[in-house]
Amino acid sequence: MYGLIGQIKAAPGQRDALIEIMLEGLMAMPGCLSYILARDPLEEDLIWVTEVWDSPISHQNSLGLPSVQQAIMKARPLIAGFGQRFETLPVGGHGLPRNQMQE
Repeated sequence: MYGLIGQIKAAPGQRDALIEIMLEGLMAMPGCLSYILARDPLEEDLIWVTEVWDSPISHQNSLGLPSVQQAIMKARPLIAGFGQRFETLPVGGHGLPRNQMQE
C-alpha cells in the first residue's frame, strides 16, 4: 500500500468551498482505498488530506482521471498554498486490508 498525508491551505474564507470541490472529484478512483479530507481545528483555512492507495502507480494514474482534472481546475483558484507532505507505507487498519509487512 501507499499513503500520503498532506496539508492544503485554502484562500481566506474558502476552506469549505474547496472541500466541497475536492469531495466531488473523488468518485471512481481505481486503487484508492481511503481518501479523507479534514478541517484543521486550529487554523481556519487549513485542510488535511489523508490518502491510502493500493500502489503509487494508482495514485499517479488518478491525477489523469477526468473527474480529478475537473476538480483540480475548479479548486486551483481557491488554493493559497500547500503545507507539509508525507509519504507513508500503510500496513492496515479499520477499513483497510492488512498489508504484508515490508522493510
